[in-house]
Amino acid sequence: MSDVASGIDGGPRFRPGVRLGVDVGDVRIGVARCDTDGLIATPVETVLRGQGDLDRLADLAAELDAVEIVVGLPRSLSGGLGPAADKVILYAVALRDTLCSRGREVPVRLVDERLTTVSAERVLRERGRLRRRQRAVVDQAAAVVILQHAIDAERSTGRPPGQEVGQPS
Repeated sequence: MSDVASGIDGGPRFRPGVRLGVDVGDVRIGVARCDTDGLIATPVETVLRGQGDLDRLADLAAELDAVEIVVGLPRSLSGGLGPAADKVILYAVALRDTLCSRGREVPVRLVDERLTTVSAERVLRERGRLRRRQRAVVDQAAAVVILQHAIDAERSTGRPPGQEVGQPS
């Protein structure tokens, strides 16, 4: 176990294990994962929204032995919640219920995702990879940004990021 994960270096503890980052959109869902030490998030795939999408995310959680799923919560720039956030919250609850129905008690957490798509598009544009036909790549990149922010926040504070779905605020 690394020093960071065990807290031996005197810094905050980081809970080891693979996490999935999820960027929920109306058409596509970007998915990312991190390594077990939580150092770096990488893209996994883009899931089409609709019939079977929750099952695919549950399959990925099982295949990758995920210990947690981090879902981006779209807040307004002022921090408020609007109709888009309401949809994502309902989706996160449905994802948690799907995981539970399969006997997997994987926590689902909502984390602030303000400007992640903008950040992902900028990075892809800088790398020369942003084209109209590559929306799926943007969705995965946004999921990477969401997850990387979450694992970095936990690493610096020692606390799980965001709010667990089903937990009181």
